[in-house]
Amino acid sequence: MKGSAAKFLCILAISLFFALAANAQSRRVAPTPTPTPETEKVYTEEIKLNVLAFDEDGNFFSDVKPGDLVITENDILHQPTSVRRIPASVLVVLDTGGEMRSVKNLDQTRKTAAAVVNSLRPGDSVAVMDYSDKPEIVSEWTTDKAEMLRAIKRTNFGKRDAFVEALNTARDFLTRDPVENKHLVLITDGTDSSANQSAKSEAIQRLLATDISVHVISYTAMEATDIEPRTKGISKTPPPKAMPDEVAAQLPNGVRDVATAPKARTINLDRTMLRNLKARKADLEASQEQLDKLTANTNGEFIVPQTLDEMIDKAPLVAKMIDASYAVTYTPKIPLYEGKGVVERNIEVTSKRHGLIVQAKRKLVVDTSN
Repeated sequence: MKGSAAKFLCILAISLFFALAANAQSRRVAPTPTPTPETEKVYTEEIKLNVLAFDEDGNFFSDVKPGDLVITENDILHQPTSVRRIPASVLVVLDTGGEMRSVKNLDQTRKTAAAVVNSLRPGDSVAVMDYSDKPEIVSEWTTDKAEMLRAIKRTNFGKRDAFVEALNTARDFLTRDPVENKHLVLITDGTDSSANQSAKSEAIQRLLATDISVHVISYTAMEATDIEPRTKGISKTPPPKAMPDEVAAQLPNGVRDVATAPKARTINLDRTMLRNLKARKADLEASQEQLDKLTANTNGEFIVPQTLDEMIDKAPLVAKMIDASYAVTYTPKIPLYEGKGVVERNIEVTSKRHGLIVQAKRKLVVDTSN
């Protein structure tokens, strides 16, 4: 009996334990979950731009401070948050292709690029890209001028002009790293073998949404001047003489008259060729206008030489402008992302310091709907 009683009491105790545990569990209050706070995106905007600074003699002004400058954005005054003098990051792009080029050639483009590079300050970083059938990065960033010049010599010739693709590749290359004082140098005629005008306009607008200053050394005027006489169905240029005048004077009468008679004008009967030449000239003229606006809206330098010698002589001017740049930042009083759609800001920087002359006009175009 004693063993049975003990066994009974043990079972009773175990049953009581589980009953009490179940009762406690039923009375336990479930913990209130911690609410997840709602997050709100806050855009902290800072606009960056390059400002050129000179003294009254046209030399670089070496001591610009934030208080020296006034920024006007769509007629609203702003003060800079920072003004810094830092080495430039320069992507030099060589146009090495084109089906109907006449003046543009690889050797000339290489010489022009070398003239820009040789005139840059020590410490500037340079990368080299060429494009014909497609764009290609020939050299990544380097501060070694010897390597820059070797990269220029490695550029290749091609048959086509992928200008729009080159613009997009250049923009992506310059914005992939968080560098400031960015410059794009284009040695080009600005025409494209296949892209339409809307694609070119879109590529230009993508550049306007950045802080990249675009500089152009253009073949457009030389190419258009060379092609102009060939766009005429009837040439006004007299054909070469069959023989020198002194030789014709010794011919017998009759024969001499035939030899010295005025020659007929040259007539081009290839209508397809004429259409292509006229289209090429119109494309060059449109490209020159687009390149001019692009440089003006990015505070860059636009050079349109009339001769090949002038092209090389003026190339150092681009380097001078690049190395006269300060990287300036400010916070816009009206946020870019206040609304949706395309936002356009016209920015101008002026000097309020005696003896300091600044050059900085930029159009910023940002699509905030993305």
